[in-house]
Amino acid sequence: MIETFKTKLEGVLLIKPTYFEDHRGEYLELYNEKLYKSKGIDLDFVEDDISIAIRSVLKGIHGDSLTWKLISCLHGKFYLVVINYDDESKDFGKWQSFVLSEANKHQVLVPPKHGNGHLCLSEKSIFHYKQSAYYDPSRQFTIKWNDPRFNIWWPIKNPILSQRDEGGDYVQE
Repeated sequence: MIETFKTKLEGVLLIKPTYFEDHRGEYLELYNEKLYKSKGIDLDFVEDDISIAIRSVLKGIHGDSLTWKLISCLHGKFYLVVINYDDESKDFGKWQSFVLSEANKHQVLVPPKHGNGHLCLSEKSIFHYKQSAYYDPSRQFTIKWNDPRFNIWWPIKNPILSQRDEGGDYVQE
């Protein structure tokens, strides 16, 4: 069983899976095609990826024009930002943040033409995402995490960044 919630960004969904917990631990079904399709999420995922980060690492904001992503936190806690990067959309530049953690078990569905970035809030976090298209760096865009055009609020002033994320406005499409 899952609950889905619309967000302020068109096409972005917050998903709350149900899970089982007892004296032995917890059980969570991370994805079930039939169940997700019954909720209108009729996507074929072709790739699963994991990103592991330590506290204060900020990864992204990345995306492309083809790929849907289903994002989960397997361990720890991170602050996720999703931004509409479709320059033909009336909502271009609008963003929303979410906190995903192993405790709340929430997921976020991110549509194409939206970027996502995340900041590790715990000692270590494991960021999991399913993708509807195979990763192709030539299709990727990157938005600088603190781009003044978008005024995105992050709970950090000096994150640890990759060289790619330092630069921003990287588009190869």
